[in-house]
Amino acid sequence: MPSITINGKVCEFESGQTILQIANAHGLNIPQYCYHDGLSIVANCRICLAEIHAPDPRADGKIAPFMGGKLMPTCQTTAADGMVVFTESPKAIANQKAVMEYLLINHPLDCPVCDQAGECFLQDYSYQHGRGVSRFEEAKVKNPKKDLGPNVYLYADRCIMCTRCVRFTREVTGTAELMVTGRGNKEEIDVFPGVPLDNELSANVIDLCPVGALLDKDFLFAQRVWFLKSTPSIDGITASGDNIWIEHNEGKIYRFRPRENLAVNKWWITDEVRYGWDHVHSDKRLTTPMRREFGALVACDDDSAYADALDGLKQAAAGGKIALVLSPMLSCEDAYLLAKLARAIDSDAMLAVGPVPRRGEDKVFPPNADEDDPKAFKLYAEKAPNARGVRRVLSAIGQVHEFDGFLDAARAGKLAGVILTGNYPSEWATPELESALEKPFVLLIDTLRGKLLERANVAVAGAVWAEKAGTFENARGMLQAFEQAIPGPELARSEGQIALDLLVDLGEVEANTEPYAGYSVVDDGPGQVPTAVEVRFGKTRLFNAAEVRQEMALASSSLGVFTTDVAMAGTAGVSEGDMEVVEL
Repeated sequence: MPSITINGKVCEFESGQTILQIANAHGLNIPQYCYHDGLSIVANCRICLAEIHAPDPRADGKIAPFMGGKLMPTCQTTAADGMVVFTESPKAIANQKAVMEYLLINHPLDCPVCDQAGECFLQDYSYQHGRGVSRFEEAKVKNPKKDLGPNVYLYADRCIMCTRCVRFTREVTGTAELMVTGRGNKEEIDVFPGVPLDNELSANVIDLCPVGALLDKDFLFAQRVWFLKSTPSIDGITASGDNIWIEHNEGKIYRFRPRENLAVNKWWITDEVRYGWDHVHSDKRLTTPMRREFGALVACDDDSAYADALDGLKQAAAGGKIALVLSPMLSCEDAYLLAKLARAIDSDAMLAVGPVPRRGEDKVFPPNADEDDPKAFKLYAEKAPNARGVRRVLSAIGQVHEFDGFLDAARAGKLAGVILTGNYPSEWATPELESALEKPFVLLIDTLRGKLLERANVAVAGAVWAEKAGTFENARGMLQAFEQAIPGPELARSEGQIALDLLVDLGEVEANTEPYAGYSVVDDGPGQVPTAVEVRFGKTRLFNAAEVRQEMALASSSLGVFTTDVAMAGTAGVSEGDMEVVEL
């Protein structure tokens, strides 16, 4: 393969790559503002300029200064075999210092109150490549804060005119709300009057902005970024399977950010996914088990709820048939253990998939692009992350019924008991479902208080996907694992853990052999205040998604894909300081 040398390191590359792309691929640090893999190359920030030497065919292939020795933008210069690139030469360093000085002439010194502080390229490069003292003594140009749309603020005096945001709205969303107005030091990013930045992907410009110019209204002044922990996860509310970072502190989610995956969501996520986690901390969360006493649901402990649930379901199975309705919001591991529970109570239990919400139509960005285009992004109308995974698991165990089939059986009086799972981000009860649940014994496993509590004999608090680990199968048929980010509220449990605890009482799972009953303290990582989570030792082992996947593969050859084809979530994001800390 052809190779070039960048700051003394030999790097192989593929034909057509630019010098900056090669450096990024090999982990070499070349400062860059305007360049992004998903956008066109404009080379307008000029901080990536480098001194380049290349073989000269007119001098028998000897290394000579490229283009007469002038500095060249590495983001735009296509690499050639044998090139020697210097970004740390005196000439290149002088350019970096000059660019930083020009960018900071009118930039406000408001890092202490800027939301981008701690993850700002301007801060990092000022420290690495800038001057220690400003030579600019005149008055700075001041620009107002602008409300660009429902999700984004623009602090125009912080903008460095990299134009990433403008290119995004033209090349990715195709909506072109953003533009550049003015010239020179009066140049600004703006929207046309009366046309806000309001498209399905609008908030991606916040991630694209390398400085603190474009800020998230939802995250504004909410948390310092160096207190946040990042957990790799998967979109838990739509069928897209977008890869995300869940950023949280002390058990509370503060924001979602896209996690690059070129096979799924490229570099972007929809605003729906980014802001669709409010239900996780909703005051309507079901936090404790409940059982019906004298006609009313009252809070109780796990043991009482589980005992009533098993008694009711056993009696229902003795006099008729029970059904398991698995929500497409649950993970594959949850689905497997709950199906195992239902079949342990009734060997002929009906296995059904819960309602799969849809809203709108599928969309591809940019508009009119082919969805197989390497840079195309698809928004799915299906609003359930794992309908295909639930069906895959159930089909390995028995016949799979759709939700309408379950409703027909319930209305016909064929069901004496129902294990009903929800976990939807909003109210999902329908009059048809409510009427179908009037007669059967109902064990409800859900996350939000809703109308279905009126039909439940026993209700158990489940966990949303951010509070557990598991696997989702997206609309493309890809199996992707995700990790637990935060603990569940109070007595909420993952559906898999609930199934394991109930299976213990049925003798299907080995009981906990710990010689003591107590708590396991799980460190939640360093934050603003050190925190920890207490995990109670239950009747059996703690739910472990990886162990369940192994069990699934052993139980059925058709489920072997859960040990061979699952894309792992990777590792948590780790932030490292670039300053040496010394003890005084």
